[in-house]
Amino acid sequence: AARSMPGIFNHEDAGLFFVRSAMIPGAKRLHHASEVAGLGGAQEHAAIGFMRLIAWFVAVMGLVLISWMIWGGGWEARFSLEGAVEELSEAGSWAWAWGMGLLVGDVVLPIPGTVVMSALGWVYGPLIGGLFGALGSTLAGLIAYGACRLCGDRVARWILGEKDLERGHLLFERSGGWIVCLSRALPLLPEAVACTAGLVRMPFRRFLVALVCGSFPLGFVFAWVGATGRESPALAFGLSLGLPVVLWFVSRLLSRRLEKNAEGG
Repeated sequence: AARSMPGIFNHEDAGLFFVRSAMIPGAKRLHHASEVAGLGGAQEHAAIGFMRLIAWFVAVMGLVLISWMIWGGGWEARFSLEGAVEELSEAGSWAWAWGMGLLVGDVVLPIPGTVVMSALGWVYGPLIGGLFGALGSTLAGLIAYGACRLCGDRVARWILGEKDLERGHLLFERSGGWIVCLSRALPLLPEAVACTAGLVRMPFRRFLVALVCGSFPLGFVFAWVGATGRESPALAFGLSLGLPVVLWFVSRLLSRRLEKNAEGG
């Protein structure tokens, strides 16, 4: 249910753009894979359908929107930057734990996560506050991923069907890293993406690396915003998207190099 600070971007447009940009390239790759496998025309058409996978994705985002419609107004008023700082200050020496708990609660509750990260920066400074914010966001992603992965294959097949489960696994195995790391800075999508990654059994190590690449820049950028009192929404949003791209790209290069060294050894 994460909402970024006012003025950063149009939430609906950004969310829809990300869904299209993430799903379409993956569908094209899957279409290419079907051609290599020699699938017929009807099967090729089905291979890029993703209907039940998309329905699941939309349903998860719908649940987040419903929670926002029910509680969002009150929570948004409560968690202005000043309100979030006051909330953490009341927790005393446990402010860091309360802040991380709020970020984890953002999985199901309409808590503006980036405002909580800014409040952590205000209270602890950009480095320590950023670390707490990054860890809280990472923990939230792990819980969403783990909860859906623990559902097991039987539940996943019941929800998605055999074909869409396989398509979803292939999509997140090939493009999931980019989807996960970029989704952390966008509204609604972090929960839906992490849940979907768990449901289709995206490889855990790859999910974790992508999650860290997306969550840590987000945590430190917004802690810096809160600590310095700077109102630069465009800069904050740009860094929250740009830095994960760089980190994920570097991590993939290192991973491939290590794989080559392992094979050579």
